[in-house]
Amino acid sequence: MRKYILLACCAAALYQPLHAQTAGTSSPKIKNVIFMIGDGMGTTQIYAGLTANKGWLNLERFKYIGFSRTNSASDYITESAAGATAFAIGGKTYNGAIGVDTARKPKPTIVEIAHRHGLATGIVVTTDITDATPATFATHEPSREMAAEIAADYLKSDVDVLIGAGREHFDQRKDGRNLLDEFGKKGYQVKYTTTDITAVKHGKLVGLVKEKRVAERGDQLAQTTKTAIDLLKQNNKGFFLVVEGSKIDDGGHANDLSYVTEEMIDFDRAIGAVLDFAIKDGETLVVVTADHETGGLTISEGDLATGKISGKFSTDDHTGVMVPVFAFGPGAAAFMGIYQNNTIFAKFMEALHFTNK
Repeated sequence: MRKYILLACCAAALYQPLHAQTAGTSSPKIKNVIFMIGDGMGTTQIYAGLTANKGWLNLERFKYIGFSRTNSASDYITESAAGATAFAIGGKTYNGAIGVDTARKPKPTIVEIAHRHGLATGIVVTTDITDATPATFATHEPSREMAAEIAADYLKSDVDVLIGAGREHFDQRKDGRNLLDEFGKKGYQVKYTTTDITAVKHGKLVGLVKEKRVAERGDQLAQTTKTAIDLLKQNNKGFFLVVEGSKIDDGGHANDLSYVTEEMIDFDRAIGAVLDFAIKDGETLVVVTADHETGGLTISEGDLATGKISGKFSTDDHTGVMVPVFAFGPGAAAFMGIYQNNTIFAKFMEALHFTNK
């Protein structure tokens, strides 16, 4: 018995410094939250990216890991709208819903609640800003197909930084409105290239760039994520930032393994930039997960030294498997375990000591 007690004590002693370093104290101070979503990113996509990157990803820097169950209220296999809405409002909903519950009633999102509590807020993606995942955090519509309505909702959202693609939904509208002019009148700087976006140093920002693959857009996601952080951290109360690696999902739908790996590595570069900030800052919780897995990817062969990889897809659609959740910083330990995707909202609320009132 003494031997077992001694082993337990040694284990506790070894565990405590790591816990203190990466998860903080039992009542950690959390000023900022950066929530990163790899659309379509399952464990196989991660390992495919790691292999193509010759054996390493920034995701390996995380010590606290859990799993999210992704099914929606209407279907065993979710899609991005229902999956992200579960994160955003804390309740499962039907496939296609944007920031609304199963009765199609708008519910306050974690980004809107953060804004009400005085935090700066931002959304940065590599797809249309009106697409399902980003839209769920700041807009409310019964269908993800309502891009024009979603764009107009953003104007009412008061999100401080919006970066993505889809300019046509804002200034080439059937209703004749130019939402970008309206954003300008509300004090936003509106930019259309990565260079111009990253040159913004103060104030509110709408950045709408053309949607491209990594070979054409370069390090856009990491750069625009760092720009968003630099803008949002000027708020003394802190910030809540959502970042999506949007096009891992596109590679899965296309059954294109090279597309998946290039987007996975690109997303991981943004994760690295975020972790570097969080380590230096000390008061930032970083959570990385996916809305679902796409493609049913299986790795059949690989070489960690050369980055060569081969694999097969079982579908060109989403699957119902659990997806990983990685957490770093104060409060990270709360994201361990297996739980429903909508639980992530509650974990954010508890971490930030928010009430939904």
